[in-house]
Amino acid sequence: MGVNISAKEVNELRKKTGSGMMDCKKALVEAEGDFQKAIDILRKKGQKVSVARSNRETSEGVVLCKLNSDESQASILSFTCETDFVAKNEDFQSLAQDIMEVAFENNLESIDEVLASEINGSTIEQLILEMVGKIGEKIKILDFQIMSGEKIVPYVHAGSKLGVLVSLNNTANTDYVTAGKDIAMQIAAMNPIALDRNQVDQSVVEKEIEIGKEQARKEGKPEQIIEKIAQGKLQKFFKENTLLSQSFVKDNSLTIKSYLATFSPELSIESFIRISIG
Repeated sequence: MGVNISAKEVNELRKKTGSGMMDCKKALVEAEGDFQKAIDILRKKGQKVSVARSNRETSEGVVLCKLNSDESQASILSFTCETDFVAKNEDFQSLAQDIMEVAFENNLESIDEVLASEINGSTIEQLILEMVGKIGEKIKILDFQIMSGEKIVPYVHAGSKLGVLVSLNNTANTDYVTAGKDIAMQIAAMNPIALDRNQVDQSVVEKEIEIGKEQARKEGKPEQIIEKIAQGKLQKFFKENTLLSQSFVKDNSLTIKSYLATFSPELSIESFIRISIG
């Protein structure tokens, strides 16, 4: 009745897909020896695993940055999994690098574009599903962003779970790489919500004023000065949470704005991206 599956066929399917021997044998039996159908069955198994584990937290993984030769274009990617053991797996690391390479070389701009692109005839989405089936963990591209600017400085924090891109303007005749690295490390450590107060969302400003007023009332402050106290607390919030106003972590006597001025009065930050896992 059943079809005979040779050990050689099982081994060939295992090499091609990276799945376990028993999984490969079961897939070939189910596919009645049809190699392509067996691959599809294994992919579907990967998809089932992915769906079954969709509520799992992907709090491990790697963040990668890639920069073009004139430092004007960069991509940043977070590729995530559930455990540190998988994050250090050679196949996981290799796929992350391949995904970044394809995304960067093809000027891709979104996760959907990345998932739909191909490596050796398979879409990246398929390759991720195959890895899910092989490893048995939820694996996903958590974030992918691009940046363009005059000069971009990338930084990946030790452990590769946090990365930053900083775009700088008016960089001519300045040591913008040193400035950019220090600022990227500041962003990694202090996680500012915006470049300056003008870029803070109005809803955040209103919420902070409301919190400031409530705190003042609880402290029994007179109603006529509550607004003034709330505004004072808002200024403190801006100082602590917007990049240019933050105290420089390497030298608290400087703000990031005044630190930039030590390189050149014109050197400025255009934008930044911070991606972290976990």
